[in-house]
Amino acid sequence: MTELADRWGLDPVYFWMRESWRPPDPVRIDDNGVVHVYGYAECVEVYSDPMTYSSNVEALLLGEAAEGESLTEGALSAADPPKHTKLRKIVSRAFTPKMVAGLAPQITKVAHELLDAAEGKERLELIEDFAYPLPVIVIADLLGVPRSDHALFKKWVDQIVAAEGEVSIEDTEARREDATVAAAVGQVPELIEYLRGHVAERRRQPRDDLLTKLVEAEIDGDRLSEAAVVIFARELLVAGHLTTSATIGNMVLCLDAHPEQMARLRADPNLAPGVIEETLRFLTPLAGAGRACVADTELAGVKVPKRSLVRLWLGAANRDEREFARPHVFDPDRDPNPHLGFGRGIHFCIGAPLARLESRIGVNILLDRFPRLRTDPDNAVEFRPSEDVLGVTKLPLLTS
Repeated sequence: MTELADRWGLDPVYFWMRESWRPPDPVRIDDNGVVHVYGYAECVEVYSDPMTYSSNVEALLLGEAAEGESLTEGALSAADPPKHTKLRKIVSRAFTPKMVAGLAPQITKVAHELLDAAEGKERLELIEDFAYPLPVIVIADLLGVPRSDHALFKKWVDQIVAAEGEVSIEDTEARREDATVAAAVGQVPELIEYLRGHVAERRRQPRDDLLTKLVEAEIDGDRLSEAAVVIFARELLVAGHLTTSATIGNMVLCLDAHPEQMARLRADPNLAPGVIEETLRFLTPLAGAGRACVADTELAGVKVPKRSLVRLWLGAANRDEREFARPHVFDPDRDPNPHLGFGRGIHFCIGAPLARLESRIGVNILLDRFPRLRTDPDNAVEFRPSEDVLGVTKLPLLTS
């Protein structure tokens, strides 16, 4: 039987997708001193110790920046305690579960509008026509920026992803003033200025949107700085829609490869949460993450020196036989399913509820409207060229 990795034409960089792959050790150090973590328990240990394994990888790779000049200033994903603790508390006051749950009618409306355009056609390009614009429009509406600008967002995200492909996280020679390096960590000047203008406008004239809530949110009298509001909005726009788009695409790809599971979901849309969680484990969109070790330590018996770059291979960890029975089997009934698709610990993805909601609504509407939906054998699927992100960028589907 042909492996899915071969059927999908996966690049060898996604080594964990081969059923024959087994890590020689859960942790190893390569010739460049980079620490590679493949094991599930070991990834959890790193996530659980933010004081030893810093999220501010920029400081290790690019050197410390002057106050206010960091390429990731205000970014939750790059902050360590105690700064992270306060930032997350303030952001959580604005980005609440209740607010996310209230988006369901809007997500449903947008999903139907997007699919209306494909009604009556024989083909659907899932990413371009649906999986990409859905989260972009939802997040644009949530922030209060014009949805008509989603083409700009795509241009900026494409620029960031392209830069990530050019600047390896292991490239310690890269300098922070390099424009490509800046783009790789999301510092696209046009995007930052665009968001800064909207933040400044909300300070002058508040609205009923997330940007206004972020501007006004406070903890113990402290509010987010302008830079922090801008960077969080940037993370939500970039990481939020990129991850959701990849999850929807990966989910449809997994269901197509497992027609019995697609049939079950068509018959019972309430099974969608299990399909989403198993997709996040089986075909993990955020497949890799980085940490900077700030003190000499030991991980799985391997000595990890201070200032080491630590690479968390989340896609591999999600297939660790020590944690998951039959890890190479796509099983939406898997319970429990403690995958690392949204991270773990203090950096568990704050946007996870929104990504899950969009994915659940999106896939159920998609299957309901197109009873014969399937991949096109004459048009190959294409994946994003990034070892840290495993997601489709082109997924041609037949609808009739």
